[in-house]
Amino acid sequence: MSQSFDITDFNSSESDWELILSNSSTNSVFVTPHWQKTWWEGLASDEMHLRIIKVTDGYKTIGIAPLIKNGHTISFLGSTDLCDIHDFVVLKGNENEFFKSIEAYIIEEEWEEIILESLPGESITLQHMESIAERNGYTFEKTTEDKLVGVPLPDSWDTYLASLRKKDRHELRRKLRRLEAEPDVCIERFSDPKDVLEAMDDFLDLMAESRDEKAEFLDNSKQNFFRYMAGRMAEYGYLQLFFLKVGGNRTAATICFDYNNERSLYNSGYSIEYSSLGTGFLLKAICLKLAIEEGRVYYDLLRGTEPYKYHLGAVDRDLFRIRISR
Repeated sequence: MSQSFDITDFNSSESDWELILSNSSTNSVFVTPHWQKTWWEGLASDEMHLRIIKVTDGYKTIGIAPLIKNGHTISFLGSTDLCDIHDFVVLKGNENEFFKSIEAYIIEEEWEEIILESLPGESITLQHMESIAERNGYTFEKTTEDKLVGVPLPDSWDTYLASLRKKDRHELRRKLRRLEAEPDVCIERFSDPKDVLEAMDDFLDLMAESRDEKAEFLDNSKQNFFRYMAGRMAEYGYLQLFFLKVGGNRTAATICFDYNNERSLYNSGYSIEYSSLGTGFLLKAICLKLAIEEGRVYYDLLRGTEPYKYHLGAVDRDLFRIRISR
């Protein structure tokens, strides 16, 4: 059989995209057609041109390359400030054939640079794109962009606690006991789209209150995207919105994605009035505990090396950025 590629759209690629995801080396919520389509519908500008490359081998789809072209630059669909992981979606065992077609597309397309960001260190894309650059005389640069951080989950909370460093285990237990002594403590959890959308104003308020950088980040465009994204991802069944209430007040919030038997902590916020209780940190720990109880295998804290992640026992791996120029 021979490989070929088509420049297509979401409607023409979505069903094949979903079918091969579970057998692709990178299977994250951020590379699903649902997330990618949500980002495109919420944030695409007039200067961006969709380039979803569908690669087939005979009658079988073997990969999807979700790309955009903006001027003379080709990049992944999505932005690093909102998308933690990018990659091509490739059916395992078909990598060589897939990247032959990607090479053919690159040779045919007009461009000055290709920038592919947020690639996990284990991604096959890194090696194959370097080889493509070498064969065609392009300049190839690879730099470390950030860290992906997460916690492999055992089958019980007690086993998890035992895996923590002694100091971290002591502090987590102490803070949980202190929280439990407060009046009227409860967890709210929303996954229905209507309930999620009704609670988003409180989530955004807590997110902005927790850090100056988050308040600055949440301009009108980002707030609108968060609301749109939350509704859409809830419709797809991925989104879980959590609040930690103390004394009847929402003191902390998290947005998580449940996908591929993992829970990913996408964003969070807390009220500074309750900083002494550590409600922001504790809600993240409670989301982890619930993930264990639900049988999930990984708690993904995504990009960034904030200290609280390591207090929860997280380990990290590199995220890379590659740039190819003619």
